[in-house]
Amino acid sequence: MAKKNIEQHKAVRIAVIDYDKCQPEKCNWLCIRMCPVNRQSKECIVQDEQGKKPLISEELCTGCGICPHKCPFEAISIVNLTARLAEPLHQYGENMFRVYKHLQPEKGAVIGLIGRNGIGKSTLLNILSGNIIPNLGNLDTEASWESVLEHFRGKEIFEFIEQVSEKKIKLSYKPQQVDSIPKKFKGRVIDLLKKADEKGLLKKTAKELEIDGILEQDISSVSGGELQRIAIAAAMLKKADIYFFDEPTSYLDVRQRLRTAMLIRELADENTAVIVVEHDLSVLDYLSDYINVLFGKPNVYGVISAKKSVRNGINEFLDGFLRDENIKFRGEELRFEVKPPGELTKKKKIAKFPVLKKSFKGFELETESGYFREGEVIGILGPNAIGKTTFVKMLAGVEKPDLGRIDLNLKVSYKPQYLVPEKGKTVEELFSEDEIDSGLFESEIERKLSIKRLFPMKLEELSGGELQKVAVASALCRDSQLMLLDEPSAFIDVEDRLEVAELIKSVSEKKKRVSLVVDHDILFQDYVSDRLMVFEGEQSVKGIGRAPVEMHEGMNSFLKSMDVSFRRDTSTGRPRANKIDSVKDTEQKKKGEYYYSL
Repeated sequence: MAKKNIEQHKAVRIAVIDYDKCQPEKCNWLCIRMCPVNRQSKECIVQDEQGKKPLISEELCTGCGICPHKCPFEAISIVNLTARLAEPLHQYGENMFRVYKHLQPEKGAVIGLIGRNGIGKSTLLNILSGNIIPNLGNLDTEASWESVLEHFRGKEIFEFIEQVSEKKIKLSYKPQQVDSIPKKFKGRVIDLLKKADEKGLLKKTAKELEIDGILEQDISSVSGGELQRIAIAAAMLKKADIYFFDEPTSYLDVRQRLRTAMLIRELADENTAVIVVEHDLSVLDYLSDYINVLFGKPNVYGVISAKKSVRNGINEFLDGFLRDENIKFRGEELRFEVKPPGELTKKKKIAKFPVLKKSFKGFELETESGYFREGEVIGILGPNAIGKTTFVKMLAGVEKPDLGRIDLNLKVSYKPQYLVPEKGKTVEELFSEDEIDSGLFESEIERKLSIKRLFPMKLEELSGGELQKVAVASALCRDSQLMLLDEPSAFIDVEDRLEVAELIKSVSEKKKRVSLVVDHDILFQDYVSDRLMVFEGEQSVKGIGRAPVEMHEGMNSFLKSMDVSFRRDTSTGRPRANKIDSVKDTEQKKKGEYYYSL
């Protein structure tokens, strides 16, 4: 214990090895051979008892940076932490991921979590639900609730931890990967929801989430958006002390996102707490009462910030600086700019597309003609099942229009909505293809998205977020004049979303390409788009794609059709959704200003 007190006066160094990437037999234990401490006859990096993997002594490590730099598989991370993080809440093993600080659920409140993927949200969930007993960083003895209770005795969270240890806390969980539900459950939608319905509110909840029309359908036949709402309904119908929603808005359009947010808010009462992980900041802002920021280094360590007001929490995340903690975790601020229409008129018109029509069984689409300007980004907004993807597919040559001829005379790169990875191909092989601009990859893409660390992996082994970033990066790197990107923000965390948005803007401007971006994230579209193309009509029946217009006109038209108003944050310029029927909402709608540009 004395040793630990002494160490609290200096920085703590942690060493983490990604053993999924580590291949010592291929590099002949390069880290051990290159370590300068080892060369002084000390054992900083050694083989484990089985001689199968390396172990790094955090006490002996000097932080020289040689082993992370020399490791050919980028499997090693060495990080210096501040003294306040000397003791983790939980550590998975020697040289493995750890999470610091804790979060306390609050009855009657919705707590929103912001953080990158791989930063500890799943660990936090497992601790809150009692599935993991936190070991407080002590790897020498088996973790016990007795030691955890002793550690937190006298602190505000003690009573909650005690209830968790006695299994008195019931948690209802909406998982992130809803597309796995049909693999685990066979049968009708109503059968799944009946199993979950502990409140007797199945019909009411199904109507509120607009899935009452598909209750008799087989779970294998519903769309991604319907599957998301089914999963949300199943979680809401259970009786629980804590409701945990992991990315509840994926696949949903703007109206569905805000409607779902309202319903989630209603769950929080004097007996119930709600925790939400959400990468759409507009939605998180709309539904949360408080914010906790998770920061650190993905898959290495994560830190849970103190509870913050919603506005301050999101703004500090965008600033990259947490004021209470006095920690800067990102090198640059993220700011949103209002783009004056006059600047766009200076860009050269390079192509025009005609009126297009396409009919399917029970659905027809018609789009107005429009033009593209050199180096611009056109956002495409509209409800689900209104024809946005069909329009993009026609421009990409995947679908042939019934009326109108696509003759843009532009090279096209296309990132589809649904990604099907080519089996057996590695990420490195994908980026070695002839069409890839290696110079652009090195100067722009790798600097923002760190794709090289995924090079050894096969495409089918990537997570949903990793596959999305690889697909977007591949589309941006290909020789083209027109880039078509269908839902590039899906499955990726908020920080990567803004990095992707910045990349799309940067590549479009520097390479003088036109980019068309379909996405439901208002904040993402506001950040990336120069003009907007709005789709309207009757979902699954008829879609009408309007010609591209400047941002304010397009966003105002779209939000009016959604009956939602947005204002701008005075500090960051980010769009913020007004609460329905609030003073600001009523005032803006009366003026016809659904989207304030200033």
